[in-house]
Amino acid sequence: MNKVNKLAVLGRAVGGRASAAGIGLTTQRRLLQPAVWGLNSASKLQWFPHNLAGHFPPPALAVSGTMLLSGLAQNVSAEDPVHPKKFLPKDVVLYQYEACPFCNKVKAFLDYYDIGYKVVEVNPINKKEIKWSEYKKVPILTVDGEQMVDSSDIINKLFQRIHPEKSLDSVPDGGEERKWLGWVDNHLVHVLSPNIYRSASEAIESFDYITTHGNFSFTERIIAKYGGAAAMYFVSKKLKKRHNITDERAALYGAAETWVDALKGRKFLGGLEPNLADLAVFGVLRPIRHLKSGRDMVEHTRIGEWYSRMEAAVGESSGIKA
Repeated sequence: MNKVNKLAVLGRAVGGRASAAGIGLTTQRRLLQPAVWGLNSASKLQWFPHNLAGHFPPPALAVSGTMLLSGLAQNVSAEDPVHPKKFLPKDVVLYQYEACPFCNKVKAFLDYYDIGYKVVEVNPINKKEIKWSEYKKVPILTVDGEQMVDSSDIINKLFQRIHPEKSLDSVPDGGEERKWLGWVDNHLVHVLSPNIYRSASEAIESFDYITTHGNFSFTERIIAKYGGAAAMYFVSKKLKKRHNITDERAALYGAAETWVDALKGRKFLGGLEPNLADLAVFGVLRPIRHLKSGRDMVEHTRIGEWYSRMEAAVGESSGIKA
């Protein structure tokens, strides 16, 4: 969810409404700053809807908020009403590998819908962080104590809780959305590994990212960076054969162009706003965006503009390290 919508949530909490129409984000934050300054002493505001209401008990604050936001409320059109959130979990924890495309699918969804969550980085060698679970893969998401597994299933369950009135079978173009969600899991993700481990230097670059952002001891980091890079370089060659890939970059560029063609000139596959397929494609591409393979993809295909729009739409992470 973008930051303007985040401001709208706060606006409702203090008796006002905010809209993106004609009001810049910087302006809205300046207007809201006096009302929210007490929420977090850090310069970066954290938005956790489940505990927000506790910060606004005095009636005077509600009046102040209404005065601050009265001008913004006039910009909320009848065609785009602001609705309160229906799904407000109190404790959401994501067990993940930072570079995992499936984990990043889930994070893109949580970030877009502004669901606050804690991130537990799992050590891929001993997996001690998920020893409590019979399921030994990531991502694992716990929502108020309920365990959810498999990225697509997690997203489907969360979407139904956020939009209980909707399903992919009932919304317009639901078949298109389903088709491209399947394409992400059955094709796009399989193109990534042969690209990020295409050469020895790219394999080392990838494992440098993985070990820097992952949960490793110093010794594990050194062994994983070079040992893992060497192993995955050879594994990627087998993956090429398994998925009938002859030219890694051509496969990656082809996937990017296929996705852009699917947009048919729209800002997003979902039209004016991202849908689940947009979030899934963005999520799995996000870990490679600043690796050589991702840089090449943006340079040699048309996907860059859509990717930038998605970055703006998804906004900053709603997660914090546990």
